[in-house]
Amino acid sequence: MIEKILCATDGSHSARAAVDFAAPLARQCGAHVAFVVVNTVTEERLRTTAGWNSEELGAAQAQIRGELDHAREVAEAAGADFSLHEAEGRNVAETIVSFARSEGCDHIVVGSAGRTGLVGALIGSVARGVVIQAACPVTVVR
Repeated sequence: MIEKILCATDGSHSARAAVDFAAPLARQCGAHVAFVVVNTVTEERLRTTAGWNSEELGAAQAQIRGELDHAREVAEAAGADFSLHEAEGRNVAETIVSFARSEGCDHIVVGSAGRTGLVGALIGSVARGVVIQAACPVTVVR
């Protein structure tokens, strides 16, 4: 039985599809869904980067707020029990799995663009990393 779902979002088309999938799933299962955006752009990290400016931090924060606002709208429309979170980390997949573990989530939903071949190997896949590292079931939405 699914009781608490973690849904990661980052503004990509596939992440928004994951949000659209996770909210009704939570409602159908009577589960809570925790939406999380992983912030890789922090003031501390930017201060140690040559040429940083506060506009970069502001843009990152605006994107995070936008993604969490979208998740809120979808969850409210679905009638799901939900919460909104921001987690900081350089390795997005590792941060998602760690957050799920710390929050007691028993299911993770992530999006995947489905890149394969050389592009997939060069860019890497957050979804693949989550699937490999997670100790609970993972649903990958495309």
